[in-house]
Amino acid sequence: MKLLMAIVALTCGMLPVDTVSASCRCVCMNGEVRAVCSSTLDIEPVCPPRICPIVPPSVEPIQRPKVPPVGTSSCVQKQIYNEYTRRYEWKEVCY
Repeated sequence: MKLLMAIVALTCGMLPVDTVSASCRCVCMNGEVRAVCSSTLDIEPVCPPRICPIVPPSVEPIQRPKVPPVGTSSCVQKQIYNEYTRRYEWKEVCY
């Protein structure tokens, strides 16, 4: 019986399991703290207050016309602060 339980436990441990994780994070966007999610189905978290670095003056890159992802109506370029490089980078954000 113990051998059977060990085999079942081992077999279940080898099965692939999809991990569900929230794909939202709080970032500094154009100098303000905002929640950014990778899916329109995700619930935006409440971001804790923090001080974002000052946004340096910059010219918005030229966008190529394209259809926005499903569940959004438009996409715009925003400056998102990169914690690793400690600089703002232009990223596409869809609403």
